[in-house]
Amino acid sequence: MSNKEVPKLAKFAKFVAGILFLGTCLLTVLVIFLVGFVKGYAIGQFDAQKTLVSSTTKPVATVVPTKAPVATKPKAPSIGFGGPQLWEAVNKRRVELGVNPLSVKEEVCTIASIRLNQLLETGKLDGHIGFSEMPEERPDLKWIFDKYNLSEFLVAGAESPQNAVNLWENSLGHKQLMSGGEFVWGCIYAQNGFGVAIAAY
Repeated sequence: MSNKEVPKLAKFAKFVAGILFLGTCLLTVLVIFLVGFVKGYAIGQFDAQKTLVSSTTKPVATVVPTKAPVATKPKAPSIGFGGPQLWEAVNKRRVELGVNPLSVKEEVCTIASIRLNQLLETGKLDGHIGFSEMPEERPDLKWIFDKYNLSEFLVAGAESPQNAVNLWENSLGHKQLMSGGEFVWGCIYAQNGFGVAIAAY
């Protein structure tokens, strides 16, 4: 390499170093700008969401038009016994009176379940109307009424299974549930002081 080429090469190297330095500076500035932009955008989004949430959670005064009070059906008090407990109390009393305990029949339980739901919906006893009208209103269940001799026993306001049994026993027509030896099958559903016993033979 000649002496003339050395300064040219040094000058070229200096030029390349300058370009690289300038490129590095520009790249650094660009990275700093992008990082700042992204961070600022994220903080702005967070603040906007926080403002939106806080503005929607603040109580707002509104004028509510007054309406006449709507009559609602009073709820029956929640009493803590159900069908299994009442079933056990009835069968216990039947055995004490010297008659057979009832055996469960699933199709009879269908009738008892429907009847309890009807009573809970109306909130009162219906004088067995729902039971007597069921074969016509529910043709799909008529076969149960045709297959068995069914009797319905209702109670309302009972505070315990034993109280329900006592209420039935103190009524001439309902006492048959405990003392009627003709009944072989049955099912009992109870909730909120209402009880439905369906006995069959």
